[in-house]
Amino acid sequence: MTVTVTRLNVYPVKGLKGIAVASALATARGLAHDRRFMVVDAEGHFLSQREFPRMATVWTEIAGGELRLAAPDLDEVAVPLEPVEGEPLRATVWDFESLAIAPSREADRWLTEALGRPCRLVYMPDTTRRESRPRQAGPGHLVGFADGYAHLVISEASLEALNARLAHPVPMERFRPNIVVRGCGPFAEDGWTDFTAGAAALRMAKPCGRCQVTTTDQSTGEVTGPEPLATLSAWRMSPDFGAMFGMNAVTVRPGEIRVGDPVVPV
Repeated sequence: MTVTVTRLNVYPVKGLKGIAVASALATARGLAHDRRFMVVDAEGHFLSQREFPRMATVWTEIAGGELRLAAPDLDEVAVPLEPVEGEPLRATVWDFESLAIAPSREADRWLTEALGRPCRLVYMPDTTRRESRPRQAGPGHLVGFADGYAHLVISEASLEALNARLAHPVPMERFRPNIVVRGCGPFAEDGWTDFTAGAAALRMAKPCGRCQVTTTDQSTGEVTGPEPLATLSAWRMSPDFGAMFGMNAVTVRPGEIRVGDPVVPV
């Protein structure tokens, strides 16, 4: 059976809602515009749904060269999709600190109201180089503000296998993948190394260790209970990676990926 891409998701702002797209350019840092923005606190540390599940209720949209944000009971706010000007500041995601720019005081005020705490919107300029861990990815692979790697790949069969163990099935959105595929067996993606997706060539780097974000309803921002993390922790726990679900990947050859494109392990 042919393996194909069935869904592509871009998350312009780390931790906020994603956008389903019909096609995307796989760049060196990930799908175009994926996690180039991030929300930080007054000290420049990133905010996450792990601590602030309310972030799931902030919508993102890309239109007319702008990134637009919207939330319940608030008018939308827009910033340039690729800002070249802004206040320079130091931003930290996990153990990586880099120079970022804060392009809009208006967006900062808007997000502070939407999330109920002081925060700022920052952008990673092209001059900032953040690399994935070479031990897993190999040397020189870039990433934006994603947790550590350019792409997250999950098969529909893997989700079906997980849902068969749950009393209440969960949707794919709980896992915030970039590339969803169909046509392989459950967790077949775990065994891939290099593969092509459309015109792009990618390489699996490591299993994705899951956290409590998977317990947050991505439609409402509500934490629904211990699942599916409890089941994954009992079933697919690794001493190196934690509760595994999905695979992190890096870009080997940039190229366009479209929904319906074949995925070919090489």
